[in-house]
Amino acid sequence: MHLNCHTYLSFKYGTLSPAELFKLAKRHGIKKLIITDINNTAAYIDMLRICNEERSNYDLNIALGIEFRRDDQLLYIGIAQNNEGFRKLNGYLSHHNMKDLPLLSKAPELEHTFFIYPFQTIDPENLRENEFVGIKIHEVNRIISSPYQHYQHKLVVLHPVTFKDKITFNTHRLLRAIDQNTILSKLDPKYQAHPNEVMMPENVLAQYYERYPIIIRNTKKLLTQCTIAFDFKTDKNKSTFYESKIKDREKLRSMASEGFKERYRGSDIMKEAEERFNRELEIISKRNFEAYFLICDDIVKFAKHKNFEHVGRGSGANSIIAYCLGLTDVDPIELDLYFERFLNPERSSPPDFDIDFSWKDRNTVIDYIFEKFGYEHTALLGTHVTFQSKSVIRELGKVFGLPKSEIDNIVAYPQYHRNKDHITKLIFRYAEHFKKIPKHLSIHAGGILITEEPIYTYTAVDLPPKDFPVGHFEMHAAEDMGIYKFDILSQRGLGHIKDSVEIISKNQNIQEDVKRFTDFKKDPKIKALLSTGKTMGCFYVESPAMRMLLGKLKCADYITLVAASSIIRPGVARSGMMRAYIERHHSNGNYESIHPKMDELMQETYGVMVYQEDVIKVAHHFAGLTLAEADILRRGMSGKFRSRKEFLRVRDRFFDNCKEKGYKDEVTARVWYEIESFSGYSFSKGHSASYAVESYQSLYLKAHYPLEFMVGVINNFGGFYKTEFYFHEARMDGASVEAPCVNHGEYLTSIKGITIYVGFIHLKSLETNLGKMIPIEREQNGPFKSLDNFIKRIPVGLEQLRLLIRIGAFRFIGKSKKELLWHAHFYFGERKVARHSRDLFEEEVKVYELPELEKNPYEDAFDEMELLGFPLCDPFFLLKKSYRDRVKASDLMQRLQQNIEIVGYLITTKNTHTKDGKPMHFGTFYDYEGQVFDTTHFPNVAKRFPFRGKGFYLLKGKVVEDFGYPMIEISYMQRIPMVDKYNDVEEELAVV
Repeated sequence: MHLNCHTYLSFKYGTLSPAELFKLAKRHGIKKLIITDINNTAAYIDMLRICNEERSNYDLNIALGIEFRRDDQLLYIGIAQNNEGFRKLNGYLSHHNMKDLPLLSKAPELEHTFFIYPFQTIDPENLRENEFVGIKIHEVNRIISSPYQHYQHKLVVLHPVTFKDKITFNTHRLLRAIDQNTILSKLDPKYQAHPNEVMMPENVLAQYYERYPIIIRNTKKLLTQCTIAFDFKTDKNKSTFYESKIKDREKLRSMASEGFKERYRGSDIMKEAEERFNRELEIISKRNFEAYFLICDDIVKFAKHKNFEHVGRGSGANSIIAYCLGLTDVDPIELDLYFERFLNPERSSPPDFDIDFSWKDRNTVIDYIFEKFGYEHTALLGTHVTFQSKSVIRELGKVFGLPKSEIDNIVAYPQYHRNKDHITKLIFRYAEHFKKIPKHLSIHAGGILITEEPIYTYTAVDLPPKDFPVGHFEMHAAEDMGIYKFDILSQRGLGHIKDSVEIISKNQNIQEDVKRFTDFKKDPKIKALLSTGKTMGCFYVESPAMRMLLGKLKCADYITLVAASSIIRPGVARSGMMRAYIERHHSNGNYESIHPKMDELMQETYGVMVYQEDVIKVAHHFAGLTLAEADILRRGMSGKFRSRKEFLRVRDRFFDNCKEKGYKDEVTARVWYEIESFSGYSFSKGHSASYAVESYQSLYLKAHYPLEFMVGVINNFGGFYKTEFYFHEARMDGASVEAPCVNHGEYLTSIKGITIYVGFIHLKSLETNLGKMIPIEREQNGPFKSLDNFIKRIPVGLEQLRLLIRIGAFRFIGKSKKELLWHAHFYFGERKVARHSRDLFEEEVKVYELPELEKNPYEDAFDEMELLGFPLCDPFFLLKKSYRDRVKASDLMQRLQQNIEIVGYLITTKNTHTKDGKPMHFGTFYDYEGQVFDTTHFPNVAKRFPFRGKGFYLLKGKVVEDFGYPMIEISYMQRIPMVDKYNDVEEELAVV
């Protein structure tokens, strides 16, 4: 008789996971219940999966519905009689979400559904045949004095399930306080559930209604009429691209064959490629995955038609069919990509295929997909954002009424506050309960669902800010249901490659082709950048950790870069396998092997597990698992599946098989440790190879056109570093970096020869329309002649004009900023309203004699720091003391094991923890010559000498090296002040 069960996907209301709800039902002997989350339909897939898995232990059946609420007020509960009813409820909720309409106060007329209203919210005479009134436990005694006394045939038991005990009730109240943005003591009871909303055995629940047996009969009758049925084993995706599966099969073979001829014509691996080509097509046909490939092909064809760059990656990049269709530029034969990671006869799901587009183009592609396949069949994949440790402590601190300063202190130093007082104990206690509770619905990074049946068959949709409908369930639930995502992702790397090519064409009149990957692999300039880690700005290889890794490997070839792209991932790095790979890379084959079979399976990576498919290889060939079991193991490494029975069964089988094969326990344990350490953080080899291709394109442009390339990076606003350091990199490559200029600059950063003009977009507080208007007006009507001429042609106010003057945008006039500011104030003071119209004849501007105005030598730098966020001069110019007598970055390899002093300008930091959980840091700086160097700050030093924001630091420490890459182990660090904007200038002028 539980018609109204909530899970924690009733966001900031429910507290129970589907697994916990199942356990409660089992404990209380409940044989059937209805899941009715608040304006959400996501929990049922997980619940159905658990019910199916546990059927032999406990037979629980569920039905589905939605609790419709508006502004936290319960309107009614919709319950689906069957799948069609569920579809209609989803459609109703989706319609209001998509149109941003408030839900109706009266339930809609929907077939195959029941609706339950709260007590005393509807006149019983107005109830339709499928509508009822729910009576809660504490409302039973009020029936006799209400109009419902005469309509008992329309009454049902309404006993919501929201929590399981006192602790989860408290958790619920905290969630409600967070949702209402109030302290707990002021939480209005109307916004929280009744304390009795716990599950109880049906016979106990029935006792509350024993005076009204008809209510019990009504409830049981309603419950028996409701069912839901989904077959998890059937594919729910769009089944055909053309009119039939036969046509799909023919078209896929035809198009792939044409591509095969182009890719392998005259190749010496033709026979091997042809064998794999036919084998892949056979498996694709057996698994009915033709439509999946044809949809990907259609998306890429559209992108090519629009001249959009793309990169195909994921396990789909292991496919020769994908390579022949042009979905990826990674040759699986050349790289020996493991076919069974892409697809195997025992795998029920299609391969992952990630297609990257520029961040500027992605929404156009998504719009095309929705228009092509229809909004009724298409949705973005959702994801459930959980409470993170710092954010939940902050939220709970506010709920408990702590002041912001105290909350900040607790967040910054949790270890010192955990048991400080009663309140902090409660905060940390309940923070643990919040860890796995979803906070709200968000959008998966790139997943799009395209279903054969209407999407409402499986989920309602919301309309987030991106203006595309998003389904309620997340990736793993979608896979369980048999709906597999198309990953349409965006990245800045493709944008800066495309833009760089256009900038090169405009600045140097050279038409570059970045598809010449074969040539790039032989390019000595690229090899030089890779082997020294001088890769700032280059896609995926610019982070300090990656630069260090490339330097340690002396990476100079594609295969090593592919491996580096995967071993940098957290799972491989933390397990020690990254270290093992580097050592073996330099060992000339002289290393201690875990087991000969491991060396045989992973010859290219020296017996070290590097890629996701290595899990499959080892599980299948080393431990003797079937390919299907091996794939379960790979998927289980994501963490989400680790507690599932199928994963636990395969894990046990792994150890049993290894024992039967006679492996030593320590060998088996080590191999399992390596498998386990992947934890969803490694790449497939095809994925890494795709990334490496794009890295080579970036590296080529950086090696041959460093200035244009850096402008492309800056204009795509993405990368590991802040914009300031990309300008610095351009300066180091010979560019002259100039402030925005009304007569030369553009809205985005531009380059003319070797002069780079900072774009107006970087000028803080400058109105976007004004920044875009300036170059358009200049293009149409010629350069600006004077300040007055600019004011007459551009509708600009005094404040916006002051910004432009202070940044130096009128320096072509030849007057100081102070003079120009004086003229601007005089102009706007003389006229109540500025005149923005062109004169027929240009009036001569009156010239006023001004007294000589002093110029501050640091004036431009400080204006730039205020208005851009960084100076355009060498920042070392702003130090009180030069410090040029200290060690330089270029000296480090000559100072190994020596204690040194060096001054650095902070580029970036990385916070991490030691194995025992102690905080430590890595730092990246550049010295007074502009050369980058890296530092390590172990826990004792990190605690004593913390980073104190951007700027300059005096660093002391010992120079160490790892495989030829120098670093400084810091023992002392002090932030060095810059000159004061006013006081130091006065001192300097006094000396002069």
